[in-house]
Amino acid sequence: MNGGLFDRAAEYDAMLQKGIGLSGENKEYFTRGRIEDLRRQLPAAFRPGRILDFGCGTGSSAAYLTATFPAADITGVDTSEAAIDRAAGLFGSSRVRFRPLAELAQEKPFDLCYVNGVFHHIEPAQRDEAARLIYDALEPGGFCALFENNPWNPGTRMVMKRIPFDRDAIPLSAPTARRLLRRAGFDASRPARFLFWFPRPLAALRFLEPSLAGLPFGAQYYLLAVKAEIAGAHQKEAAG
Repeated sequence: MNGGLFDRAAEYDAMLQKGIGLSGENKEYFTRGRIEDLRRQLPAAFRPGRILDFGCGTGSSAAYLTATFPAADITGVDTSEAAIDRAAGLFGSSRVRFRPLAELAQEKPFDLCYVNGVFHHIEPAQRDEAARLIYDALEPGGFCALFENNPWNPGTRMVMKRIPFDRDAIPLSAPTARRLLRRAGFDASRPARFLFWFPRPLAALRFLEPSLAGLPFGAQYYLLAVKAEIAGAHQKEAAG
């Protein structure tokens, strides 16, 4: 990961907006869309008590996670101390905590892990170790929602070239991400979901996006995997 860029936490939002602004939207639009789609894909009776935001950056996902999962406490972890400090100042509360990644092993197990746009910043040789960290941090039967930029989408590649901390990143396709999760021990058999098809000028077409989620061309995708020890119970409920 490019520690120098990520440690410039105060500049993070401006750097991000330089890229995603091509869509006519801001980061809140995408964060809200990811978490809302995730909520709909989780089993109806699933009520996470502890959520891990892996690679939380400056912490802006916390507000949407706490609103969407009102019974949950959120713990964000990151390698950047500057990002953690900024996140704690902006979003820390009785329900939201931020910690260095090195302290993750000291935490109690989580029911759900949200991880967005992290693995394309991890060197390929180190991705298995990171995926295993998530696996080990979850309760048996816990879910991992791994969101990534879709390298098969030309617009996504254009956006990444405009963002300083994404320029040299190595994106991973949905099949690559699935293999990564399976090597870590997850049941990753659910189909990937592809999100964010239409920019703001074509917002009138966004009602079509749920029906397009199975096609591999949305700007982002995610895999919803489950820790394998008791995968069957959750998957049976989800399928129902």
